[in-house]
Amino acid sequence: MQMYLLALNPTDSVTEGFIPAALRLGLTVTVLTDQPAAHRAANKAAGHDGAVEVLECPVRDFREVVARISAHRRPGMVFSNSDHLQVQTALAAGYFGLPAKDWRAALRTKDKAEMRRALAAAPELPDGTAVRAAEVPAGQDPADALRGRDLPYPCVVKPREGVASEDVVLAADEAELLARCGEIRGRRPEAALVVEEFLPGRLCTLETLGDGRTRRVLGGFHTRLSPPPYFIEERLTWEPDRPAAVVDQVLAQLDVLGVGFGACHTEFVVDGGRARIVEVNYRAIGDQCDLLLAELLGVRLFEYILRVHGGEPVPPDPWPEPGRAACLAYPYARTAGTLTAAPGPEDLERDQVRLAYRPLRAVGTRQPLHHTNRDLLGVARAIGPDQQTLDRIVDAFVAARHWEITP
Repeated sequence: MQMYLLALNPTDSVTEGFIPAALRLGLTVTVLTDQPAAHRAANKAAGHDGAVEVLECPVRDFREVVARISAHRRPGMVFSNSDHLQVQTALAAGYFGLPAKDWRAALRTKDKAEMRRALAAAPELPDGTAVRAAEVPAGQDPADALRGRDLPYPCVVKPREGVASEDVVLAADEAELLARCGEIRGRRPEAALVVEEFLPGRLCTLETLGDGRTRRVLGGFHTRLSPPPYFIEERLTWEPDRPAAVVDQVLAQLDVLGVGFGACHTEFVVDGGRARIVEVNYRAIGDQCDLLLAELLGVRLFEYILRVHGGEPVPPDPWPEPGRAACLAYPYARTAGTLTAAPGPEDLERDQVRLAYRPLRAVGTRQPLHHTNRDLLGVARAIGPDQQTLDRIVDAFVAARHWEITP
């Protein structure tokens, strides 16, 4: 079967997860991307460049994607794990009559203002689920767009179609909110923004996989964030015993959004037993959490996801219960500058804890401070017999390593 994989920049999810899975399934893999040189280099480093075709394509335009595929080989699957390309992928797959996400659901989850409107308008959701929010359209003055809106403080401002906590920031009052909007507009002059109430509580994720008829809950993580006003993910810890009522609330909101095909990574906050969605990423969880999840569950997760896009149902119950603890820790930059010292890749096993560390930024790289997940320097992912042992080993590992940034 011919598989077209749409991508922007290379990611671990694609290079270490989906491409190897596609090759194991015997698929013919063609990567369509606007960054072909980067993908060829990533595939070469991963050892499967000769088995993967990379073609240049302006993948943000679904019409160009359709034209590129039509002029090449007949597709059997069109797939992407990029936040930015779910609508384009759904439209292209639908054009060729292939299994696909509903493009409207893909748009509804990508566009954070549209997501808030859809959830607020759903009568089937209980009172208190909706999040008060307002949109600042591209080109419109924030003060004009927000005048007369009943927004509580503190509140959060973010790009309407942003990812990875980029330009997501807390504002304590109106003056600070307008200042933050101005700063973001300085970096993204054409970006539409969303301002919404801050959701207190415990930040969690829910990972699901569906085939359009059946949806499986894979599990989820608890996310520890950096201190406000920014939202950098410092640590994700596997949560095996989440209350069924909380999961049901999140699934009901995903139903409203039309999410039910392929992988989905949902972030939500739980406060007083009530679950409210922060954002929905209609693809597999990233930042190596998907690699950890596949190992933790002991299943061929990436293959399962691709099989769904090839028209197969999700595997039937029962899904394996991990029975182990797992977490990911992310050392990140606190200042701008050049990374002049950092540990290299490392694998170790100690006290029944298996830990893998992978750098995310090369020594010698100079970078401004983003106050986002772009500041991550590396990731330590670990699986162990219990949470206490796991935390002790991971904390000791990170404390014993040194990252140096020179201004």
